[in-house]
Amino acid sequence: MIGFFNDMKTLTRRNLLRLIRTPEVLIFSTIQPVLFVILFDSVFGGSISPLGFDSYTDFLIPGIMVQTAMFASINTGIGVAEDMEKGAIDRFRSLPISRLAILFGRTNADSVRTLAVSIVVVLTGLLFGLRLTENLGSILLGVVLSVLFANSIQWAFVLMALLVRSLEGVQAVAFLPTFPLVFAASTFAPVENMPGWLQVFAEYQPVTTTVDSVRGLFFGSEVLEASGGSLATSITLTVMWIVVIFAVFASLSVWRFSKN
Repeated sequence: MIGFFNDMKTLTRRNLLRLIRTPEVLIFSTIQPVLFVILFDSVFGGSISPLGFDSYTDFLIPGIMVQTAMFASINTGIGVAEDMEKGAIDRFRSLPISRLAILFGRTNADSVRTLAVSIVVVLTGLLFGLRLTENLGSILLGVVLSVLFANSIQWAFVLMALLVRSLEGVQAVAFLPTFPLVFAASTFAPVENMPGWLQVFAEYQPVTTTVDSVRGLFFGSEVLEASGGSLATSITLTVMWIVVIFAVFASLSVWRFSKN
């Protein structure tokens, strides 16, 4: 067990150093959510007035955070596929290190990147009028919950990379589940504004529960209660989703990795 943690720490550091040495990846990962904040706030800010929120910016920023976490998780699968194509995974296999640490090193490093980008999203929101009303501990908990959600989703894309086994294939397939989850949710507009048939899916899917949890932690439970929601219920469902997604996809990823 000690060997696993040492190997995981080393490989996490390796992936973080690789990210630092390719700053264009971090730069563009940061620019994308900033552009989303500017565009969505400018386009929808004057036409959407969610119940319980003082401004559309307050409603939007938690959604952008979780959307960024989802899109950043795709890069995890792309990174694994790239390491497989370039032979890095084969070289790791030939070393006396834990095979589990190879995958955990990747997801841990990408979670650190997601944390950094999430902070940038919040800072951008402050420039556009975001007014956080809860204490620092609650706000930090919202950020951490978003990052934990991203970490669980990363394992789904790790499994995708192990199954598809090509960089182009992962890039093509990854957006198929991502777009319905991100846009058929409370990310950019209230669920109650959607058609009835879509509300059934949108209300309880993991992106919606995570976004609502972050909103409640940023602005207080009353912002969810205004539209009939509950912070306690949202957080409970989000934690359940995180645990289930991680348990299923991490287990399948480890199994597939051991079979390759």
